[in-house]
Amino acid sequence: MRSLYFLLILFAGTTSCMGQNKQLLYNVNSLPQSLLNNPGSAVDFDGHIGIPLFSKFHISVGSSGLNLYDIFNDSNPDVNKKVSSAIRRLTRNDYFSLHQQLEILSAGWRLNNGQYLSAGVYQEMDMFAYFPKDPALLVNEGNNDYINVPFDFSDVSFTGEILTVYHLGINKKIDDKLTVGVRGKLYSGIFNVESTNNTGLFTTRDDPNTPNFYRHFAENINVRVNTSGYASLNNTGMTVQQSTADLLKRSFFGGNVGAGIDIGGTYSVRENFRITASVLDIGFVYQQHDVENYLYYGSYATDGIEPLFPDVDPNNNTIPYWDLFEDEVDRNLKDETLHENYTTWRPTKFNAALEFGFEEMYEVCNYRRTYTRRNFNLIGLHLFGVKRPRTMNFALTAYYDRKFSNNFRAKLAYTVDDFSFTNVGLLVSKKINKFNMFLAADNLLGYFNLAKSQNASLQFGLQFIFNKQ
Repeated sequence: MRSLYFLLILFAGTTSCMGQNKQLLYNVNSLPQSLLNNPGSAVDFDGHIGIPLFSKFHISVGSSGLNLYDIFNDSNPDVNKKVSSAIRRLTRNDYFSLHQQLEILSAGWRLNNGQYLSAGVYQEMDMFAYFPKDPALLVNEGNNDYINVPFDFSDVSFTGEILTVYHLGINKKIDDKLTVGVRGKLYSGIFNVESTNNTGLFTTRDDPNTPNFYRHFAENINVRVNTSGYASLNNTGMTVQQSTADLLKRSFFGGNVGAGIDIGGTYSVRENFRITASVLDIGFVYQQHDVENYLYYGSYATDGIEPLFPDVDPNNNTIPYWDLFEDEVDRNLKDETLHENYTTWRPTKFNAALEFGFEEMYEVCNYRRTYTRRNFNLIGLHLFGVKRPRTMNFALTAYYDRKFSNNFRAKLAYTVDDFSFTNVGLLVSKKINKFNMFLAADNLLGYFNLAKSQNASLQFGLQFIFNKQ
């Protein structure tokens, strides 16, 4: 049970710091990273090479119902009361998320038949936890004010993973209206933790026929935490060199492996009006290396702890009731550690957008002075969704994308999601000869007071982009 407690605390500390939504990069077809959001993007370049480890870095953190100001503001010096107030206000559907992505290698080139081939390697971390409402109330306030009210352990639900992704994609323009794409992925798992579909109720009922007037019931408790890559990291006997070698081995298919696929497309209804959509990470990872499963299960009923114990000083009025009760429950509920392989599913993402262009621009494509019609201004509406253990989480974005020239563009976006109704984001992209750089940030208004912000997202990238002369 101690391992289970430690893992829960570790995970809570990690996640409390909209997850995978990259709305600022979506539909920006002049950037190679748009292909990772939609393999069917209508890309307008002929090749790219990313700067290793710098072609793309993305990090985002979010909390749907809490920020640091709620706990650490100066209005009330009693932090415990503010924590209690926050626990009461949050619901079991509030959540915390942390997402990070680092592109290690990336490249792409246009084939002679017009298809665009892209490939690369990136490292990704995704942590997600629902707020465990009932267990948090029980631990923080006890059961005194909740007689005959059940505490539901199904509120405990979280997932977390760190992995390396190897990918190869193909993008094909079918005709003047339709472009489609598909990307195959191989996953190499580094770390995983999940605890979903837990069950069980803990209830204190008043019963005057019992010695202590109360009865405690733990009914159908079944809490399971699956881990891979955790047990060896928790091994204090490993040296730093051994731990580093083990992590590198896992990054190159040395342990848990899986596969997935992305699909997407772009359809031009008219020259200045298009529809795009994609589904990402339809895939799984088979967890079989360095696996540990922590189980806590069973049912139990008790009349409570007797008020006097022979080993307690009768002159001492302080009795560690809760500690004694917890020890008794632990003796009656089963606590096991197993080593059973398991399969995890990637958090599948969905994108769909409508985009309208106006103010036509013409650019010279080659020495024959043929022209490609584009638009200086683009406005659009983008819907994003990600599958989580209980439901899909959605975000809706309206944006304005301005191409100031062939070498400079900016995108301004307004997003409504579970974190905020005032999320304004900005992307800027600048090309100098063949070298391109971009910087994007969400929730710009939140940077004026980060303590009151419930989410933040930052991404940047450096790459070389080529066009045939």
